[in-house]
Amino acid sequence: MRETIRNWVEETEQFVLEVIFERRKGKRAAVVRSLLYLLSKVFEGIVKARKFLYDVRILRDSTLGIQVIAVGNITAGGTGKTPVVEKFARELQDQGRKVAILSRGYRSKPPPLRHRLINKLLFREDATPPRVVSDGKSLLLDSETAGDEPYMLASNLKDVVVLVDKDRVKSGRYAIQKFGCDILLLDDGFQYWKIKGRRRDIVLIDCQQPFGNEHMLPRGTLREPPPHLSRASYIFLTKSDGNTAELRKRIAKHNPTAGIIECVHHPLYFEDVFTGERHGLEFLQGRRVASFSAIAQPESFEQGLTKLGADLVYTKSFADHHRFTQQEVLNAINRSKKRQAEMIITTQKDAVRFPKIDRRDLPIYFMRVEIKILSGAKDFHDCVRQICFR
Repeated sequence: MRETIRNWVEETEQFVLEVIFERRKGKRAAVVRSLLYLLSKVFEGIVKARKFLYDVRILRDSTLGIQVIAVGNITAGGTGKTPVVEKFARELQDQGRKVAILSRGYRSKPPPLRHRLINKLLFREDATPPRVVSDGKSLLLDSETAGDEPYMLASNLKDVVVLVDKDRVKSGRYAIQKFGCDILLLDDGFQYWKIKGRRRDIVLIDCQQPFGNEHMLPRGTLREPPPHLSRASYIFLTKSDGNTAELRKRIAKHNPTAGIIECVHHPLYFEDVFTGERHGLEFLQGRRVASFSAIAQPESFEQGLTKLGADLVYTKSFADHHRFTQQEVLNAINRSKKRQAEMIITTQKDAVRFPKIDRRDLPIYFMRVEIKILSGAKDFHDCVRQICFR
């Protein structure tokens, strides 16, 4: 039953994406677009009203007494947020800070329904401690319980505390009291206004689709109107090709003072999903390769493989955050072999969701990436320095 519901949700999500980006034509799609447009106006009104209520302090925020860095975006999905969070965590840790990453754990396994209903009915706060994905020493949860991004961050950052809870005020206090953390990194935190105080907002903008189709959710992918960029302390332009003059002008209209950092997602190596065997970037040169992914923008990943010299003979993509079944992986292996592929390449975010499979007659590797700064390195180091030596 749970599998059926999940498949229905993913199919609906895929249909809506095709409609809003106008890949679906016809009368039915046009009607859906009109309805989504009306809903987007309602959503925009809610976002502006919520901001106003926080500004006039009818809705109250909390101050936790330590530095908070919120990393997020104004569009839904696909900006490459996780590697930027990882880069900040490494830099801050190298400067001697005790870092905790706070995530809401998108599509992680929720607490039991019975507990949630009782708390709502009795109007009481949830006293359940946040999920500890990593205590800074050990990886404690799997990807299904923790969520893809928190699990991936905890895997890559061995000495950083990673906590999952929708209430990040609660998880922030837990990080301070239980682990003695003195820096909080809010993963996907630009819209999380319940924590204020000593806070810096870092916003990511994808150079390939800076503002989506310019519409608010659900007609488009904007989570906030572009003028709300005025809250940002620093702006990362991700997936940059260096040709960003027009985008910079538009950003400057909303926020002329934010530091601008241009970057790309730079591949490091390929690692076998099951054995951990690693190969350098030259590994793909001239090889017949299949790609397999469930991310917001698979085209960007696939283009990256061809740039590394791969002959891409088969591609298979699913809805973002899709949890693969064993049969789906086996089907991909069979189809890849029919196209005479020598290997399957996936992303690290997808690799954490791979099930165990009975046969491995075609190797499956994930591509490990990191953020490489093209310009604005001084702004980035100034940001870290201000945080560490306030």
